[in-house]
Amino acid sequence: MRFAKGRWVTTLTRRLVGVESGSAVVEFVILSLLVMVPLGLGAVVVVKVQAATFGVVTAAREATRAYVTADNVTQARQRAQAAAQLAMQDQSLGNPQIAIQCLGGSCLSPGSSVRIEVTSRVTLPFIPTRSGKPNGTIPVSAVHESVIDSYRSS
Repeated sequence: MRFAKGRWVTTLTRRLVGVESGSAVVEFVILSLLVMVPLGLGAVVVVKVQAATFGVVTAAREATRAYVTADNVTQARQRAQAAAQLAMQDQSLGNPQIAIQCLGGSCLSPGSSVRIEVTSRVTLPFIPTRSGKPNGTIPVSAVHESVIDSYRSS
């Protein structure tokens, strides 16, 4: 038996290993898809939640600023709602839920403070809905508190 020249060695190798020419590319593509698709979907979810978090933080801050600069309580509530909706629309999010608390005295009295909590829900992509309601949602909320200026006229 001679191993130096060709045909016998390649025939033996093919019998022992089997014919797998080109299958490494197919295996790589399949494994890449199995790993990369979930990673891509996870990245999309993280980006959506981060955008929603940024939106509610901005909405809470701007709603509080709009509230403390208003002339009366009715106008303050309307301005806070409008500011929160505008901030959420900047991030392409829906209408938020707003909870307003007046602390340390009556609303808009000098030296008191106002706490506003903005809450929203992020709908996860690629998750089917059931009876018109989304299955996968993540709640996000932010709280901002601001003190009414002590030199404000009451």
